[in-house]
Amino acid sequence: MVEWFVMEKIFLRLNDVQPYKTAFNLSNYVWDIVVKWDYFAKDTVGKQFVKAVDSISANIAEGFGRYFKKDKINFYRYSSGSVKESFDWNEKAKVRNLISKDEYQHTFNELKKLPKEINQLIKITNNKLEK
Repeated sequence: MVEWFVMEKIFLRLNDVQPYKTAFNLSNYVWDIVVKWDYFAKDTVGKQFVKAVDSISANIAEGFGRYFKKDKINFYRYSSGSVKESFDWNEKAKVRNLISKDEYQHTFNELKKLPKEINQLIKITNNKLEK
């Protein structure tokens, strides 16, 4: 007896991409903190911090939506730059007493995961896509 298997082509969705999920959740976490700050702190550190963290998931999403491998990887690399910028804003927020030790540590720990996750996404994209 011969069994036949029908292989379905499985399409990856953006919400299945781990660095996107990590970055998206972190961006909302940072937003919830910054939105409570006074005007001066929001206008100086807050806006920059939120923009930097938001751009991590936004660049992953934009890269995910691109057709060509080089375009995808380029946006994933932009995302890595935003991770580094977010580390800087997290440090500034800590030094300027804008966030608690727990908020700082949680943000730091989530940011620390992202370079490895993004590099893995780049590696998979490089290996799986032809063009």
